[in-house]
Amino acid sequence: MSTTSAPASTQMSPQTAALFEQYVIPNYKRFPLSLVRGEGSWVWDDQGEKYLDFFPGWGCNLLGHCPPAIVKAVQEQVAELIHVPNTWHMEAQGQWAKLLSERSFGGQAFFCNSGTEANEAAIKLARLHTPRERYKIITFEGGFHGRTWAAVSATAQPKYHDGIGPLAPGFVYAPFGDLDAVRAKVDGETAAIMVEPIQGEGGIRIPPAGFLEGLRKIADENGLLLIFDEVQAGCGRTGKWFAYENFGVVPDVMTLAKSLCGGVAGGAMLAKREVAASLRPGMHAATFGGNPLAARAGIATIETIENDGLLAAAEARGSLFRKLLEPLVAELPHVREVRQIGLMIGVELTVDATPLVQECMDRRLLINVTQGNVIRLLPAMTISEDEVREGCAILVEAIRSFKT
Repeated sequence: MSTTSAPASTQMSPQTAALFEQYVIPNYKRFPLSLVRGEGSWVWDDQGEKYLDFFPGWGCNLLGHCPPAIVKAVQEQVAELIHVPNTWHMEAQGQWAKLLSERSFGGQAFFCNSGTEANEAAIKLARLHTPRERYKIITFEGGFHGRTWAAVSATAQPKYHDGIGPLAPGFVYAPFGDLDAVRAKVDGETAAIMVEPIQGEGGIRIPPAGFLEGLRKIADENGLLLIFDEVQAGCGRTGKWFAYENFGVVPDVMTLAKSLCGGVAGGAMLAKREVAASLRPGMHAATFGGNPLAARAGIATIETIENDGLLAAAEARGSLFRKLLEPLVAELPHVREVRQIGLMIGVELTVDATPLVQECMDRRLLINVTQGNVIRLLPAMTISEDEVREGCAILVEAIRSFKT
């Protein structure tokens, strides 16, 4: 694929467009592209066009599209047992929990289907674990915790609250990175602090030195739970199994989803054993949580990352992204900063970056823009050096030609 050819207009089947127009609620802003096949870091549309994907599955496809081990595991499992309720035992679910526990802080797992569900479980656990008068949870501006009522109430971004109030009570917002503000908001009704160790939707915002350590200290001094939302940053994306390892701070509770199952729907909440005991029988559930398909996919994801040395690959590819993109800061006045940790990359512009999504799509590269002015890339751990260079050449050309 040439990086210098003139952009081509994207298109899709009018029949597919008509189906969506008539039968699908238009709550998503969809691009005029119908994807039909994927392999690794590439996808194909229904017109036969091929795209390099720097944002596969909205961050869910950490191993790329259709990773062979996950495909094989799900194919085998679907012929044996698709779903049984959690009133029965499933060996794969137990094995999956063991693998996650051994690679994190030795806690226990509750399984669900998504990041917002994992965060709902963490919110309920925080209230169940602390005295009844303690119900408040401190969260952070720019954070994102999901779309269900409590999770969106925990999300300190007014744009997600428009028209759905009143919100769930008990959430107190603090500026990300400001320990003094957090201390000032702790009172006798505070139960927990909930934070993304690296803000994803907030623009790949990496915490200032000492911030997470300070939150741990505040939590310990006041008998609060420290909850890390690693829905986007966890499961190896930063080059370590979990983002908290980059900062030497261990949470009491951690939530996971997105890339947890290599593209298959799945979520989890991990909690230290003494905290997990507060989620008593009958207090919470998820009908499809930890189902055999998700469990087998989750196991295969962990095994693939380890067997293929993908933690080291994430660090190496992330460094290459930084090397190729950071020179733009000195070169172009409308490029403010490049932020990168593992395979979480943010390029912040001084102007609205939204048009670059279509511009890059026309050049056969898929990217994302968040917060209006941050190009967000969450590429697969399996991406090759050549693919990184090819995609970055397209992106750099698009940013250089961008009319500010």
